[in-house]
Amino acid sequence: MNIIDDLKLQYKMGGIVTQLIFWNAALFVFPWLFFALLSLFGVNIDYIHYVSLSSNPTHLLWKPWSLLSYAFFHSGIMHIIFNMIVLNFAGRLFMTYFTSKQLLGLYILSAIFAGICYILVFYVLNINAPIVGASAAIMAILVATTTYHPLMDLRLLIIGNVKLWHITAVIIIVDLMQLRSENMGGHISHLSGAFFGFIFIKLLQNGTDLSTVVIRIIDFFANLFKKNTTTPFKKVHKNYSKPLVKSVSKIVAKDKSQQQIDEILDKISQSGYDSLTKEEKEFLFKVGK
Repeated sequence: MNIIDDLKLQYKMGGIVTQLIFWNAALFVFPWLFFALLSLFGVNIDYIHYVSLSSNPTHLLWKPWSLLSYAFFHSGIMHIIFNMIVLNFAGRLFMTYFTSKQLLGLYILSAIFAGICYILVFYVLNINAPIVGASAAIMAILVATTTYHPLMDLRLLIIGNVKLWHITAVIIIVDLMQLRSENMGGHISHLSGAFFGFIFIKLLQNGTDLSTVVIRIIDFFANLFKKNTTTPFKKVHKNYSKPLVKSVSKIVAKDKSQQQIDEILDKISQSGYDSLTKEEKEFLFKVGK
């Protein structure tokens, strides 16, 4: 199995956190390579200008997608590496208590909320500047987890045992201290995302799951696409004279295959994806096709 197949398998089996990291990485690498290639032929396009969120609200009229797209693009290699490390850390903690749909909904909604707050503040201050990065959404995920379980024990290298709220408090304090820095817009979006993460959990504890709004919209378009690709209805005639033994044997074979999948997934959860043998990776890849 080559590296492409290996990456496909990791994407399928890695869960929503891994998939978000893949999306962010892909949207950083592939556009950069594509437009770098175009520049060799004298075509210079600043693609970040079209996906970044401008503090000028009128820009939303011609690029409304930027209210969300900015949260999937990054300005530099260190920017995306740091954000993906924190996303992996915060996302894994979040998934200890919540579902992948809730994490995706929180990521998207917090990015939109932080983007709106950023536009409003900069518009009032009469500052015109673009912004990109997943930091606001990541802060929302971290603060949401901290709000739900602030006393979670974590062991950090060199420092030792700390509570989750200690880490979150330090990050928020740093953002507050740097509000007057050159990256004021970034810190405003971080704090806005943190506030949304707090509200998200409080509403969830009161029975209101905001992520359902996002999931319903995604499901709507997904089902719409499926309806366009389905084949016309065909009447199926059942053959009741078919021996029962054959159907039973199929069920048994399916159970054995499912049992093997469950064993491999348990191994991944305990030791990680890299602990799988070559044969186990190939088996999962064939099943996932």
